[in-house]
Amino acid sequence: MSVVTRFAPSPTGDLHVGSVRTALYCWLFAKKNNGKLILRIEDTDLERSTKESVEVILNGFKLLGLTWDEGPFFQSQRFPRYLTVANELLNNNLAYYCDCTKERLDNLRTKQMQAKEKPKYDGLCREKNLKKSDTASYVMRFKNPLFGHVEFDDLVRGKVRISNTELDDLILLRSDNTPTYNFTVVIDDLDMQITDVIRGEDHISNTPKQINLLQALDAKIPRYAHIPMILGSDGSRLSKRHGASSVLDYEKLGILPHALLNYLARLGWSHKDQEIFSIEELINLFDIKSVHKSAAIFNLDKLLWLNHHYLAHSNTNDLVQPFKQQLKELGINITENVESDLEPDLNKLIALQQNRAKTLKEMAEESIYFYQENLIIDLNLFPEILQNIKNNQEIILALNDLLLKLTNLEFWDATNIHALLKTTAELFNLKFSELAIPLRIITTGKDKTPSIDKVLELIGKQKILARVTKGIKMLTVLTSST
Repeated sequence: MSVVTRFAPSPTGDLHVGSVRTALYCWLFAKKNNGKLILRIEDTDLERSTKESVEVILNGFKLLGLTWDEGPFFQSQRFPRYLTVANELLNNNLAYYCDCTKERLDNLRTKQMQAKEKPKYDGLCREKNLKKSDTASYVMRFKNPLFGHVEFDDLVRGKVRISNTELDDLILLRSDNTPTYNFTVVIDDLDMQITDVIRGEDHISNTPKQINLLQALDAKIPRYAHIPMILGSDGSRLSKRHGASSVLDYEKLGILPHALLNYLARLGWSHKDQEIFSIEELINLFDIKSVHKSAAIFNLDKLLWLNHHYLAHSNTNDLVQPFKQQLKELGINITENVESDLEPDLNKLIALQQNRAKTLKEMAEESIYFYQENLIIDLNLFPEILQNIKNNQEIILALNDLLLKLTNLEFWDATNIHALLKTTAELFNLKFSELAIPLRIITTGKDKTPSIDKVLELIGKQKILARVTKGIKMLTVLTSST
C-alpha cells in the first residue's frame, strides 16, 4: 500500500514553528516514499476556529514552498459523516449514552486524585442503555475494552504498551451533538486511508484510545510517529517569550523560507555532521526513524547563522520582492524609476549587503540611508573623527576638492568614484581612510558601511553632492569652534 500521511492543524491561532516542523516531516516522509500528503483542517472547535487562522496555515505552506496532494479538508464540513458512524457504533453496542453531570464527574475526579488513582470515567452509565431524548443533556461514549492492552511500534519512540484499564470511555459526541477530537481524527484517518500518522508527542496519550476505536470499526491501524517537542533556551516549551514562535513572525524578521526549513529539519533530525541541505537532499536523506527521541532546543543564533548562509548564496533576483516588503515595513515604498538616480538599483543594493546581513530585516534597516532625502547626521556622535579633522584641516580641503571632482564626474560608478577618492587623498597627503571615513559619515550617518565607492554609486550623484556640501559645512563649523 502506498504511503498516505496527513498534516492536521487546528485553525485557532498562529502557525507555530513546532507545527511547521511536523508539517515538514510529514511532507518529507511522503516525498521520500513517493506517497501523498493530505492537508486536513481540524476545526471542530467552532468557537475558537477562525477563517483568519486558516489563511495563516495556507499562507504558511505557500511561504515555505510546502505542497499538499489532497485537501484542504475541513472537519466542520464532515459532521454528518461523524454522526452516521456514531450511530453505527451505538447500534452495534460499541457506544452508549451517558447522563452524568459535570458535578458528578468533578467529584469523581477529585476522589480519584485524592486516592492517587489515574482520573477516568468509572463507566456508571455503560450498561444503563439510556435512550437519547430531545430534553436530555447526554453525551455519547465509546465502550473501551475493559481488559487486555494496546501495543504499537512508534517509528520514533519504539514499542509502546498501554493497559486498557488505564484508558477512558472516551466521549464521541458532546451533549450538543458535536463530535470530539479523538473521534473525528479516527474517522478521518479511516476515510482518507492514512497509512502513517506523524504528529507531536503531546498526542501519544490519544493514540491507544484511537487504536481501540479503529479496531472497533474493523479499520487498518496506521503506523505512528510522535515527534518530541521544541523547547526554548530555558527548557520550557517554545513560546513568544523566547522570541518569535510563528512562521509568519520569522518572515517579518527576514528569515528566508529555505533557511527556516533547513533549520527545522535539523531540529530533531540529523544526517552525520551535515548542516546545509538542499530541498532535494532533505527529501533523499530524511528518515523518520532517525528523528531524535529527546526534545530539541531552539537556538536563534543557529537559525541566524543558517539564514546568513542562504542570504549570502541567494540569487539577488530571488531576494528583491521580500527585500522590498521589508523596506515597505520601514515606510520606504520603492518606485524603481530607472531614469532617476534617486533610488538605488535593488539587485546591486542587495548584492552589496548580502554577505554582511543576517536577515532581510537587518539588510533593510541598514539600507535606510540610501533612500533618505534629508539625511540627519549628528556629527557629535563621532568625537574621534572630529578631533582628527580639527588636528588636520587638510581633510576639509580634500573634501572640498573631492566635491568639485564628483560634481564634474561624467560616469557615476564605483570605479571612477574610487579613483577620485584615491587621487584626492594622495594630493592632500592623506591616508585613504582619513578621507573615506569622514566622507562615509557625512553621506550615510554611519562609520561602518560596505565599500564607500559602491555606497556612493548606489545612493546616487544628486543625493551625494547635496550630502557632501551639507557635511563640509557642518564639519567646518564643528572643528573650528573652541
